[in-house]
Amino acid sequence: MTKLPDLLIKNIGQLVTAAGASQMPKTSQDMNDLGIISNGAVAIKDGIFIDVGNTKRLKNKYSEEGIRTIDAKGKVALPGFVDCHTHAVFGGDRTGEFVQRIQGATYLEILKKGDGILSTVGNTRKLTLQKLAEISGKCLDTMLLHGTTTVEIKSGYGLDVKNELKILKTIQHLQRTHCMDIVPTFLGAHAIPSEYKSKPDAYVDLVCAMLSKVKPYATFCDVFCDDGGFNTGQSERILSLAKRLGFKLKIHVNEFKDIGGVSLAIKLGVVSADHLDNIEHRDILKLKKSHIICVLLPGVPFFLMKDSYAPARKMIEKGLPVALATDFNPGTCPTESMQMMLSLACLKMDMTPAQAINAATINAAYAVGMPHRIGSIETGKQADMIILDIRDYNQLPYYFGINHVETVIKKGKLVVKDRQIVDLN
Repeated sequence: MTKLPDLLIKNIGQLVTAAGASQMPKTSQDMNDLGIISNGAVAIKDGIFIDVGNTKRLKNKYSEEGIRTIDAKGKVALPGFVDCHTHAVFGGDRTGEFVQRIQGATYLEILKKGDGILSTVGNTRKLTLQKLAEISGKCLDTMLLHGTTTVEIKSGYGLDVKNELKILKTIQHLQRTHCMDIVPTFLGAHAIPSEYKSKPDAYVDLVCAMLSKVKPYATFCDVFCDDGGFNTGQSERILSLAKRLGFKLKIHVNEFKDIGGVSLAIKLGVVSADHLDNIEHRDILKLKKSHIICVLLPGVPFFLMKDSYAPARKMIEKGLPVALATDFNPGTCPTESMQMMLSLACLKMDMTPAQAINAATINAAYAVGMPHRIGSIETGKQADMIILDIRDYNQLPYYFGINHVETVIKKGKLVVKDRQIVDLN
């Protein structure tokens, strides 16, 4: 007996499934394969895709009588975006720094004056968990309206035990109260707090001591291994201990300089290496031999008015799996829009629209360790998808700076309708 769906979505002009031929991240030529079904349809039951195919076949298979049906009217549908690198729990903003940079100050100059990340640390420490959850919940709503259905959120604006736990508990609260899937990451090694400025190794000791306390609240552990952050020795101490304690690993590397972070990432077997704006050819070749996802964040050099974008095309040509994310944060990329990241990936990193879409969906799912559940529209996977008011997927990055998303389905439920969040209560 045919299982009847809860929801049938039909007449999808281009159903971009992002499905691949293998159970591996997409690389090389596969990055241009979107698995498009023309005039597509999906059947959803209990939050899972139970059938994916042509509208004619699904309409013949399932009587629409008694089944909730959405007519996509020839528009484009994609898997929900997976924003696999954000810092979405914070207090305050950094508008003043924005003006300083326009007037010529560099990010590192601002950081060395005690501003930058440290100013956000001060603002975040002042706020209660409830206030942080209120602020961050609104950011998640904006992400959802723009098509993001899964988000990774890092701590890192507490930089002491009490406040790092507060941020991670805020993320836990959001996991319970928001419809999005949220992946929590401990980033106690985001910066050296002002009280440890003259004794950074003592702060590394503190971060190592935090690991066992934060383990119940975080899936990943991350370190900012770069100029102005933590050196490779300090980063290895933290990440090696985190690995022994059962964390999955991520690492910020080569945003500003090459200090050896890529070699460390390979040595430790991290899940993803993020930024990579200043990666050398030799490190691209090293990464090819690993299984590390390269998470590129084009919004950061764009917002910092820099020309050093990650060499995405070269990385793809060499066979590296590339993902995209916003790096949403108040200092270096204050936007929740994955759609804008796709435009920047095409315009600034020479990615094709198809490559950018795969990077923002299935490859990003690998970067958060969830490829068998999210990231593509396939039978048996969680029913996360978006419908956009366009007729061709190439229009998504082409018409930039606006929101194309009309409808969002999360775990089989309609959560955004006509560009408005549905009251799930």
